[in-house]
Amino acid sequence: MRNVSLDDEDGNERAVLPIGTDYPHGHLLDWHEHRRAQFLYGATGVMVVDTAQGTWTVPPERAVLIPAAVRHRVRMLGVTTHSLYVEPDAVPWWPATCAVVDVPPLLRELLAAAVEFEADYSLSGREGVIATLLLHEIAAGSPLPFHLRIPDSADLAGLCRAYLARPDAGVGNADWAAHVAMSERAFTRRFRTETGDSPAVWRGRARLLAAVPLLRTASVTEVSGRLGYASPAAFTAAFTRTFGTPPSRFGTRA
Repeated sequence: MRNVSLDDEDGNERAVLPIGTDYPHGHLLDWHEHRRAQFLYGATGVMVVDTAQGTWTVPPERAVLIPAAVRHRVRMLGVTTHSLYVEPDAVPWWPATCAVVDVPPLLRELLAAAVEFEADYSLSGREGVIATLLLHEIAAGSPLPFHLRIPDSADLAGLCRAYLARPDAGVGNADWAAHVAMSERAFTRRFRTETGDSPAVWRGRARLLAAVPLLRTASVTEVSGRLGYASPAAFTAAFTRTFGTPPSRFGTRA
């Protein structure tokens, strides 16, 4: 099924509903939730998924698992999706929070085949076998570190979301502490309690996640400069250390 609304098919008896959708660049799917669990794969482009608890950046050749009934929004950057909407009872192993996973070649091909199914695809023939195999392949994946936790408190969450929108290497702990009228020491302690990271570590990771969509159209050198790194080599080292792969893997320019 391509470019159809999930609402029109949600009552389908099939446990796995494959839907392919083409999105205009920069399209925002505003806050919503699904009754089914979702496996959201961008066959092209980069996606940024937000929930109240965190943000997940989904590079090319990766997907995000979204639990059933979790409110979320998605920003699409040059994306054509191959999604699966899955009855929760069919996937008791599904993670309780969103998770970015790798999509190896076999899984990519299965997804490409599945989005061509009709809504009433056969459960007993080839299509049913592909639907079953898709769940086995997804279950074998492991979470990748393309996410940030958002604090629960409104004031800290506001700071973090504003920083994600405009990451600035010049912002420091003192700036954030002053913004919420706290001492730097007390602020740092509170921030670590709510996120598990120090503010400096959190901001550094946010800048690296911001690099992923930028790398679609800008070179490693350009991105490193825009994000305030001393050199492309420093940026490449930090990116590779954090995500396990060099930034050049996500771009089309040297």
